[in-house]
Amino acid sequence: MVRDQVFGIIQRYLPNLRIDSLIVEKSKAGPALHDVLHFYPLMLGYLLRYPIENHSLKGIDEVVVITDNIPVQKKRKAVEKAVKMTLRKMLPAAIRFRIMHHASKSTFGLQVADYCNWAVYRKWESGDTRSYDLIKAQIMSEFEIFRKGTTHYYKK
Repeated sequence: MVRDQVFGIIQRYLPNLRIDSLIVEKSKAGPALHDVLHFYPLMLGYLLRYPIENHSLKGIDEVVVITDNIPVQKKRKAVEKAVKMTLRKMLPAAIRFRIMHHASKSTFGLQVADYCNWAVYRKWESGDTRSYDLIKAQIMSEFEIFRKGTTHYYKK
C-alpha cells in the first residue's frame, strides 16, 4: 500500500521529525470561539506553546510557517492574521517570521504533515493506530483541548 510506503519513508528518513498535535473537537468550542478571528489564534497558540516554550530558540533567526493554500480569500487573511498575532506574542522580538501558502501537493513538508495529521486523526477518531504506531516515536505531544471542558496534555 502507498500509505505504508510513505510512513516507512517518514519513519526511516525523517528520524528527527518532531510531531506536536492539537486535538480539537470544534463542536465543544464555546460560542465565543466560533469566529475565525478568535478560533485560529487561540488554537495556534495552544499548538505552538509546547514546542516553543519548552525548547531553546538559541540560534534561530527566523521561523517560517507554511500552510496549505486556503481557498477563500477572507479565511486566508484571517488565518494569516491569526498566525502573525500568535507568533508576535510567543516569539522573542529578535526572531523574524514569514508565512507562506503553498498547495500541499507541491510541498514535501506539507505532504508529510498531512500524513502525520491523518495518522493522529485516525487514532483519535476511530482507534486505528496502524499508521500512528509507525511514527509514534516522533510524536512529542498530543494536546486534547476541550476534553470534558478542560485541557489535557499527552507528552513524552
